[in-house]
Amino acid sequence: MNFEAIKQQEQENIMPTYGRFRVALETGKGTVAYDVDGKKYIDFTSGIGVNALGYCDEGWAKAVAEQAARLQHISNLYYNPVQTKLAETLCHLTGYSKVFFGNSGAEANECAIKLARKYSADKYGKERSEIMTLQNSFHGRTVTTLAATGQDVFHQTFTPLTEGFTYAVANDIKDVKAKLTDRTCAIMIEFIQGEGGVRPLEQDFVKELAEVCAERDILLMADEVQTGVGRTGALYCFMNYGVRPDVLTSAKGLGGGLPIGACLCTEKLGAVMGAGMHGSTFGGNPVVCAGALEVLQRVSKEGFLEEVRKKGEYLCSSLSKLSSITQVRGMGLMLGAALKKGTAKEVAAACVESGLLVLTAKDVLRFLPPLVITEEEIDEGITILQKVLEGME
Repeated sequence: MNFEAIKQQEQENIMPTYGRFRVALETGKGTVAYDVDGKKYIDFTSGIGVNALGYCDEGWAKAVAEQAARLQHISNLYYNPVQTKLAETLCHLTGYSKVFFGNSGAEANECAIKLARKYSADKYGKERSEIMTLQNSFHGRTVTTLAATGQDVFHQTFTPLTEGFTYAVANDIKDVKAKLTDRTCAIMIEFIQGEGGVRPLEQDFVKELAEVCAERDILLMADEVQTGVGRTGALYCFMNYGVRPDVLTSAKGLGGGLPIGACLCTEKLGAVMGAGMHGSTFGGNPVVCAGALEVLQRVSKEGFLEEVRKKGEYLCSSLSKLSSITQVRGMGLMLGAALKKGTAKEVAAACVESGLLVLTAKDVLRFLPPLVITEEEIDEGITILQKVLEGME
């Protein structure tokens, strides 16, 4: 099928919830994808931070295929050795005590919200149930995680949303303290607000926030759906800040291309939820877990994260040299670039036409390339971006 036939098929059969670019991707390898007409694209998106090892990595594909041929799915009513191995590996690498597996970042955040409210209700009573998030945050698209998201634009269409959320100004500890009440049970943050425009939190703010939470026995919860699994040059971004959240959520890059979500917690929270209080039909599926194990084993190898940091610095430096870009912000291979002229969406669409896949986040171009990208591939993508930007001046 050609592009127009695929587009027609999509319009006739799929709800129009996505603003798609004019390309139908069919195959890929590493950092390169090809459309149905065989056109090549350098990928600076990794499926919005999902394909950590790039397209069709041989080790990852082998692990997934072998597990699919052995046992593709079992109920969580039975013990799953691939799931338990992944849990052990994830807890060992992060220092957390227990994990719950779901299918997405939103589900991981839902688990974190339930965990926080249950912990606080057991210890202080059901009235202590409010969760504070930060303005400009994004935590998912379920009715509850939309409510947790600190952006009014997401609160207009699907009301009534889940109650019990308040919003403080990011990097303003005075505003956080002013909005804390006796009902606050947790504060949920993103160390880098990805959908909010690739905006990192300040080190001092995070340190003070952790101190406030510890003093009042308020849980500090980190949404690392986008920042996790090596994306920022550390296995998880909290490691860049020198704090340990009570709860950590992960997804996207963890599965390497298959749907997974994980909610990790410290020892004091490990037994808060008992049998029947939470669950998932597909959570911790053997095939998905096999893929995630391969991702973790590769990303945690000696030298891998150092290379991510170096490539992040190289990409940041290359972007900063472009005259049409006024600012580059972020960490590792999670970067945002502010433009001198034109809109991010216009530039992203033009990049697709020229063979480069990039993302947007509010008014900036967003870059989340596979962690295995090479400097040569970065150069190739930057050359395309430069020509696109020059053509729009």
